[in-house]
Amino acid sequence: MGKDDELQKAILNNIPDQAWLKDKDSRYILVNEAFIAACRLPESEILHKTPADVWPEEWGNKYIDTDKRVMEQGERLRYEEWRHTEDGTLRWYDTIKTPIRNEQGEVIGTTGISRDITDRKMAEQELLASRTQLRELSAYLQVVREEERTRISRELHDELGQALTAIRIGLSVIETQHEMHDDEWLKSVSGLKKIADSTVESVQRIAADLRPLILDELGLLPAIDWLLESFSERSAITYELSLPAAPLHFSREASTAIFRILQESLTNISRHSQATLVVVALKETKDFITMKITDNGSGIDSTVSRQNSLGLLGMRERAFMLGGKLRIQSRAGSGTSVELRIPKINAAHAGERK
Repeated sequence: MGKDDELQKAILNNIPDQAWLKDKDSRYILVNEAFIAACRLPESEILHKTPADVWPEEWGNKYIDTDKRVMEQGERLRYEEWRHTEDGTLRWYDTIKTPIRNEQGEVIGTTGISRDITDRKMAEQELLASRTQLRELSAYLQVVREEERTRISRELHDELGQALTAIRIGLSVIETQHEMHDDEWLKSVSGLKKIADSTVESVQRIAADLRPLILDELGLLPAIDWLLESFSERSAITYELSLPAAPLHFSREASTAIFRILQESLTNISRHSQATLVVVALKETKDFITMKITDNGSGIDSTVSRQNSLGLLGMRERAFMLGGKLRIQSRAGSGTSVELRIPKINAAHAGERK
């Protein structure tokens, strides 16, 4: 190897990316250490060989074709490529090939450099996926809000509207019938009181569905107990609840997030799981608060609805806002487990950080 070749090789070895020189027949003249490591071949089996001898046939032919293109056009070529490593991992590369010219300006070979851009590509794909999920989640939340408004409107019209109308009619009857006997008058008043009581219960139920007062007045743990009891009464699904013996302190934001995650989980269980039992355990460790929700239902299979998957995404977003994580484990026919873990400092002080 001459001094020029040694200098070129020293320069190539100082490049962290894969780098090489080829002659006009696409035979490797010089390669750097990064290239040798990528090929997983000794240097002696690379030099004076073509890409078809060094790489798998599909890649080798592609590299020879791009070499020809660069030499025929006499211009630099830049492109992105991907290939699987021996362990099956997908890797992306940004490759640049440039023609080499002699003193007369004739193309006598090519030089190339290939940079591993897998991390960048993964970040780009995750960003695109995140944007797509956010758009879908935004659309989903719009639908949920409209459905909630529709439900509240229907309940106000059907229950409160009819009850208030009945009260209004009853009062009008009492007002116009001055000659009613005492027992008839008392019967009418008693009927109106029952309607009024039922109306009050409806108002309380609708308000509790929107935001239970018990969550703000008594705290998260009593609210969880109330939620599970109400859930069991409506769905006929039994439950087991395990809460810490010592009281825990939660910020309003953390209490809301934990409550809503449990509420969404219970909604999914009642709608999709065919479960007969749900177990909820809230625990405190040194650094974390964890809540685990397990059911004995049918599990989540590959046909889970897009709407339901967006509901799960919303739960994950609530956990993320508290610096926590939500893990969902499920297998068709074996039930589902939802585990929330958030740092204790975030559970106590969420929303107080400036």
